[in-house]
Amino acid sequence: MPVITSLLQPNCCNSNKLLHHRLICWCNKAMSSSSNNQPGAFTTIRETVTFKQEIKKSKFIAIAGHIPDQQYANSFLSQVKDPKATHNCWAYKVGDQYRSTDDGEPSGTAGKPIQAAIEASGLDRVMVVVIRHFGGIELGTGGLVRAYGRTAAECLKNAPTCFVKSKVPMAVEVPFELLGILYHQLQSFKVEDIKQDYETGKEGTTMVTFKVDFDQAKSLEDAVKDNCSRDLLFYKK
Repeated sequence: MPVITSLLQPNCCNSNKLLHHRLICWCNKAMSSSSNNQPGAFTTIRETVTFKQEIKKSKFIAIAGHIPDQQYANSFLSQVKDPKATHNCWAYKVGDQYRSTDDGEPSGTAGKPIQAAIEASGLDRVMVVVIRHFGGIELGTGGLVRAYGRTAAECLKNAPTCFVKSKVPMAVEVPFELLGILYHQLQSFKVEDIKQDYETGKEGTTMVTFKVDFDQAKSLEDAVKDNCSRDLLFYKK
């Protein structure tokens, strides 16, 4: 839960009530946008890649790409699926969330093997769609498992990857005269999505929201307080 209510007194004034309300709105939005991205570090695909092979006259085309969250999976699928293909089978992994589908193939012969290939790769925030154009020769359940699994595995094997640290949302209430010092520290820690809200209900102050690497949040807070020589109020998701 957001660390907010403990910072405000029960009989707060109207300005504190306004600030509390705006912080609640900010935290709800932050939690909604990052609900599938628990703080941590992971390796993912840097760019969308494709791998093709033919097995007993059936063409198998695997397309793998990075998805930041589960909501993006439908968008990725709509971009790469082939409506003219016999099957568009897929699987994805976002943190500890998995989903897969056989799209008309016998149960367990397509989606699960693709999912197993993703898990074996050690990658996260990844979706793989394997498109099949039927060539007239039945592969059997064992043949389908091998075909989908190997096609997905080869696609991921050839994919360029990158190491990513997830971001956590934070906010700090700061007087105007300390904004320069604050921004210098934010730049030093390479934070993202910096926004200012002047409607805090407190004269001469603004609330600055941003996202920082999950393992740098405490260090950033300490650095800002040390350089501002003041015990500023930080809010975290």
